Amino acid sequence: MPPSETPRGGRPRNPEIDAAVLDATLALLDEVGYNHLSIEEVGRRAGTTKPAVYRRWPNRQRLVLAALTRQLGELPVPDTGCTLCDLGEGVLVYVTAFQRMPPDVLGPLLADCAADADLRAAFMSTLFLPPRAAVRTLLERARERGDLRADLDLELTLDLLGSLVHYRALFGHAQVTEAEVEQAIETVLRGAATDYPALVEHSLALEAAHHLHG
Repeated sequence: MPPSETPRGGRPRNPEIDAAVLDATLALLDEVGYNHLSIEEVGRRAGTTKPAVYRRWPNRQRLVLAALTRQLGELPVPDTGCTLCDLGEGVLVYVTAFQRMPPDVLGPLLADCAADADLRAAFMSTLFLPPRAAVRTLLERARERGDLRADLDLELTLDLLGSLVHYRALFGHAQVTEAEVEQAIETVLRGAATDYPALVEHSLALEAAHHLHG
């Protein structure tokens, strides 16, 4: 329900309370993780009550999804005309998106949503699909420019590029470095590009021009 909507038989929702609850949720996720998050403590931190939180979000999963969605924010899609450059930035969208998340949250939250089809769909649509869509746009542009093979399976390529980030985000055992992102892109593009050496040459030329005029 949008913040401005009036609940049936009640008063309009106060957007300041909504924001305070989401802020409190993120702070507590940082401090205690998902498994120990208490709706009662969220309400206390936000200066409101447990029933007030539940009027806005029906369960802990929905509340945490709302908080993480706000934390995720907008996902920019670079468009420089340089496939190697844009994909590097685009895959880092994956990395940055999940590095914004508090630790020890994604795995337990997914497990808590898995048994409910609606919750699992909400988890995927709010946390995993937006960065995936951003990278898919980059791949589509690159294919339209002729930089990628016309018969390229975009969904499989997305899975190959995103799997490193997803695996580490869910299990939380290691960070994804920029060097590893570059290596993953190189590995995939050597099979996906129509002329990988030409993409590298274009990227290096743009980098040199940037340094020359910077």
